[in-house]
Amino acid sequence: MSNDSFGIFFRQSGLSLDEAELVLGISPRQIRRYVAGEAAAPKLVQEKVQELAAKRLASKPPARFRFIDLFAGIGGLRLGFEAIGGRCVFTSEWDRWSNETYRKNFPDGADHVMAGDIRPYGADPSKIPEFDVLLAGFPCQPFSLAGVSKKNSLGRAHGFADEKQGNLFFEIESIIRHHRPAAFLLENVKHLQRHDKGRTFEVIRRTLEDDLGYAIDWRIVSSEPWVPQKRERIFIAGFRKDVGFSFDGFDSMIPPEEDWPTLQSVLQSHNEVDAKYTLTPKLWQYLQDYRVKHEKAGNGFGYSMFGPGDVTRTLSARYHKDGSEILIAQKGTRPRRLTPTECARLMGFEYGDRKWHIPVSDTQGYRQFGNAVVVPVVEAIARYMEPSIMKMLGQGQPVQDREEQLQVVG
Repeated sequence: MSNDSFGIFFRQSGLSLDEAELVLGISPRQIRRYVAGEAAAPKLVQEKVQELAAKRLASKPPARFRFIDLFAGIGGLRLGFEAIGGRCVFTSEWDRWSNETYRKNFPDGADHVMAGDIRPYGADPSKIPEFDVLLAGFPCQPFSLAGVSKKNSLGRAHGFADEKQGNLFFEIESIIRHHRPAAFLLENVKHLQRHDKGRTFEVIRRTLEDDLGYAIDWRIVSSEPWVPQKRERIFIAGFRKDVGFSFDGFDSMIPPEEDWPTLQSVLQSHNEVDAKYTLTPKLWQYLQDYRVKHEKAGNGFGYSMFGPGDVTRTLSARYHKDGSEILIAQKGTRPRRLTPTECARLMGFEYGDRKWHIPVSDTQGYRQFGNAVVVPVVEAIARYMEPSIMKMLGQGQPVQDREEQLQVVG
């Protein structure tokens, strides 16, 4: 077994470093060296890790369909569609820190391509394996209200004129045109629909419906029924054939209002929160002065304070800078930021029995959660799309069964 192969099998085994120390009798430091390829693991250790990986993969149910995860971030869309039996066969995410978090939380993802830049694959989509469903949360900064305002103030291009990020929708178009998947789900900020007086969204609609021939529908969905955060995003679903899909009935997936959670459901206990998350006296004074200044000017800029019974505003990627958009009140002292773990819960990555590993710095963690989708929202959309996806693929047979049928027919 090569050093690289050991790393793959170790991630597929699903072992944490602490669990591996108990099972393999090797220190976490040494395991890290084996995984990084800095040293060769002993043969018995290699065989044990390979055995554990095989058992874990064999215990998984057969995949019902294959999907690809583009502009994947830390995998929020993937979690939603794995929940209905999908198997990821290709991932693309350019940010190195998001890649680190993604690999940590999807250890069996090492058995498929983890691409960085999507553009080489848009130029030659045949490099991507066959799949049934395309998922893409393409970059939202060129279309978001805050992103557009900032770029306007700096005299920079936004929307499709933003060559670095705005044009990446057309990489998706190229991949769909080549592979003709049964379905897709695209996600972006709700402002996408209004950007450039609706012209941007019209280009997207025309490309998907008129040029590619897909039947599409879209809906702006708020996360508030699932997590204590007011976060609205637009979701665009498309199918290769008109299977009668519409978001008109999506309200049936929304929990009753009396079950909507409050911030209490994500907050850690006082003893679990490090003092470093409490604002310094200097920063707290600055935020108070800033708010007073803008109140006098007649606008609403400033920090926002929340307690256990509240629902927060939208968590953004800039949260690491001062935390002012969501401050947690504390008795007898200054307010604090949310911890990264609380952000994981606020975004639904830690939800129910699901745990989420954060292997990166707080700064990177805040950026990742601020750029992510709310996972329970995607799970609800995936369940809502599931009957139409299965209808497109034919009776909901597992991928393996459909592949065997194709071989027999061939």
